[in-house]
Amino acid sequence: MPKAYVNNIEIEYETIGDSNSKPILLIAGLGSQLLAWSDEICESLADNGFFVIKFDNRDVGLSTKFEDAGIPDMMEINAAYTRGEIPEVPYTLEDMADDAIGVLDALNIDKAHICGASMGGMIAQIISYRHPSRVLSLAVIMSTTGNPELPPSKPEILMQFFAPVPSEREAYIEEMVKRDSLINGTFFYDEAQSRQYRTMEYDRSYYPQGIARQLAAMAVPGNIKPRITSIVVPTIVIHGSEDPFNLIEAGKDIATTIPEAELLILDGMGHSFPSEIIPQIINVIVANSNK
Repeated sequence: MPKAYVNNIEIEYETIGDSNSKPILLIAGLGSQLLAWSDEICESLADNGFFVIKFDNRDVGLSTKFEDAGIPDMMEINAAYTRGEIPEVPYTLEDMADDAIGVLDALNIDKAHICGASMGGMIAQIISYRHPSRVLSLAVIMSTTGNPELPPSKPEILMQFFAPVPSEREAYIEEMVKRDSLINGTFFYDEAQSRQYRTMEYDRSYYPQGIARQLAAMAVPGNIKPRITSIVVPTIVIHGSEDPFNLIEAGKDIATTIPEAELLILDGMGHSFPSEIIPQIINVIVANSNK
């Protein structure tokens, strides 16, 4: 696959569909490779007239790793954030937003529809106010503003999902399949699909260290709620009613803050892309892009 050379690093990306179609940039979440955007999602978007671009965020997949930066001290980062200070981190979400714009530059694309999930949804929001001239429409899925007034993630899920994972291949896959069952909501867990995804993920690039640095990046710029009021492109916010990471209030917070944003709440959906509701997600992204 090709690489974009941007911000003195390499970003691995992939395209699907006709390059003459309307471009859509898909931004993955914390620790997720471009694999998070399944063939089903990408092909459905391409069939609906999009030129699909997905990529590995920095520090994950086949993009540049920041090994020399070490593992951030999250306690100190949180303490600085609580004090109202800007913590020192290896890189920020703003840097990651600029990486995404660099991918568009590498493809000579001036404007694109932007879609992000979870942390990728935060990056998508940042792109939309940091680089507004590059954005045609915005789709934010299972994400947040980082607003400290929002209810926190469910602690029992956080403890289980972010506990250390085995490094051995089969043990890692089994553990992640088990964890996936915790976040998929009431109706939508597909164990076989989860196992296939986690196997591909491990075999393509097993690199858990990057997750800690990406997590640290989420501390800067922190609460983006005041900044997203400037977003004026058509915006759809998609959120699961049973998301244990970014609770439903997080989706509502985005939708009520971005002017004229629409909100789609999907009953029973957790923090995942169940195949049963992908058609519904695709439909609203298409509709939003045509406004």
